[in-house]
Amino acid sequence: MNKIGNIALLVFHSFLFFSCRNNETALDLQIKKLDYPSASAVEYFDGKLYVMGDDATNLLILDTNLNTLDSILVISHPGRRIPKDIKPDIEASAINDDNLYMFGSGSLSPFRNLMLRYNFETKEIDSFRLEKMYSQIKQRGVEEINIEGACFFNNEELFINRGNKSYRHNQLIAVGKGVITFEDQKDTSLFKGISGLCYAKQGDLLIMTVSTENTRNSYDDGEIGKSFLWIINNISTKLHSKMISPDRIIDLEETDQRFKKQKIESATVIRETTERIKLVLVADNDNGSSTIFKMSIKRD
Repeated sequence: MNKIGNIALLVFHSFLFFSCRNNETALDLQIKKLDYPSASAVEYFDGKLYVMGDDATNLLILDTNLNTLDSILVISHPGRRIPKDIKPDIEASAINDDNLYMFGSGSLSPFRNLMLRYNFETKEIDSFRLEKMYSQIKQRGVEEINIEGACFFNNEELFINRGNKSYRHNQLIAVGKGVITFEDQKDTSLFKGISGLCYAKQGDLLIMTVSTENTRNSYDDGEIGKSFLWIINNISTKLHSKMISPDRIIDLEETDQRFKKQKIESATVIRETTERIKLVLVADNDNGSSTIFKMSIKRD
């Protein structure tokens, strides 16, 4: 075979490799820009998606085709966005029974020590203070509070505390059990911070959204880098561990270039089969805009 033929064959094989690899990971990626600020948390319940922004006043409700159905006022404030120095910074959400819980990050007291509870049946909204809970978390060894993810499963309540370039610790907080630290990252020039988590019940998987951001504290935003999915297998058997690491890492930008410069903040499972898991993800790119993604990943 001549030189040109060799090059053509190499290009063809490379194309096959990347096409197969992407098909192994992502399928039917659907993307939509939202007329909604700073999406940082998303949950799925009874055929609907519930999206909350870290400086938003309204809870956004969509169908699974990513069409807006409703918008519910949950925080009273003039305008669509609450200023950074007083925003509640809702970064985490979780569903238990008929309630959607939305958690402030705790990174700036007292403004970010807020929890909202929305009841799906009554449509009532309640608010609670989290000073006591965050104080207890600090007593367990979490020096810098920045709660970015939450979920309930098997009567367990989990939170993710996101680190940064100065506090280089992602920590999984199992309420009632303790704090589990993620293994140290070898690349000291970057820090991959966990920004959200959800539970895939059928496979007992903890799925986390992860992003790199050039910031040295839990308050300031930084230049947006890459986003990933981290997956931990058999999570229910690992909650007594002292240290943990992902069993599988998906580089979203390598999966599809449309994830480039998207700071993925949260994910939720909308469907599981024996072969794939369908997810919805949201991105907050620190400019007041939001993007929502629907995709599926192959089971390992």
